Amino acid sequence: MILNRISIVNFKNIEAANLALSPKINCFIGHNGAGKTNFLDAVYYLSFCKSAFGVRDSQVLTHDKDFFVVEGDYVSADGTNENIYCGMKRGQKKHFKRNKKEYRRLSQHLGLIPLIFVSPSDSILIEGFSEERRRLMDVVISQYDHNYIEALTSYNKALQQRNSLLRQEEEPDASLLELWEEQMAEYGETVFHGREAFIGELIPEFQNIYRQVSGDNETVSLRYVSHAQRGPLLDVICRDRAKDRAVGYSLHGIHRDDLEMLIGGYPMKTEGSQGQAKTFSLALKLAQFNFLRRTSNTTPLLLLDDIFDKLDARRVEQIVRLVAGDDYGQIFITDTNRENLDKILRHTGPGYKIFDVVDGDISEREE
Repeated sequence: MILNRISIVNFKNIEAANLALSPKINCFIGHNGAGKTNFLDAVYYLSFCKSAFGVRDSQVLTHDKDFFVVEGDYVSADGTNENIYCGMKRGQKKHFKRNKKEYRRLSQHLGLIPLIFVSPSDSILIEGFSEERRRLMDVVISQYDHNYIEALTSYNKALQQRNSLLRQEEEPDASLLELWEEQMAEYGETVFHGREAFIGELIPEFQNIYRQVSGDNETVSLRYVSHAQRGPLLDVICRDRAKDRAVGYSLHGIHRDDLEMLIGGYPMKTEGSQGQAKTFSLALKLAQFNFLRRTSNTTPLLLLDDIFDKLDARRVEQIVRLVAGDDYGQIFITDTNRENLDKILRHTGPGYKIFDVVDGDISEREE
């Protein structure tokens, strides 16, 4: 899928932008806080129906404005044109449309425009809580497996109902408790098998990319950890019901899954340098890109936000060689200066575009 044109009105600090884009590489140059990341977030929004940074829809609306609109014109590999529109008035629900027809459920849109977003905030995958690593798995799997996202949604609803019963002052109805536990187990098994299969395929791809970027200097790995590995999930969920009742929430289930990130067999969080951690998260995202390209039968959009910070020159050069190759389709990349971008552009042919970003104003630079 290629994004040919995007129109943005009142999205964060971008009050108005209407840009014709290159099908290859689009570079956005500007100081920190100028709006480069906000532009990438608008592109992300058209794929996922929400911000990449977990903020509410009302928070992407420019201050003192009454509405926002993000609209993109795409073309697929077979030449099919797609118009994606999102608009919201302050205090009202957002409207998401494909070719002028509104979606009944936003989940119907996921996967139409596969996308991988690499940003400095990816450090939270290593430093943050397990919730961030589960989200990483969910974001990718939901783009190619609609049964997965339906199962995850149903599991979370059952989990909320069970937790609500556990928090009651009086003893909860045993039959109701069993009903929600059975649903958690049924949908949880589907989520578990989806995550397990995904990580199994991702690991060799991830390790290969990390080796290319690092110069084969370090050994890295991923390990998926889930309560569903302990036996039938229903038994695991019910095993400590008394403890669950005491604390007021469910201690076991796939909502506690984690993805261990290791370097040399030890946690990256405690053993890795800043450069190694940045390489780790970048390789993880590029591996997801390759995985999506295979499973979705279309080349995802690749968003690279300030990826060169904290990397030595050799790693930067290896990344440049990777993303400038023929394996990647349309790329959106930001930096504070032209120097790093020129290294990528030297490896590419004509057809790239460069945009200057100043206080939310985006203009194409004449080359």
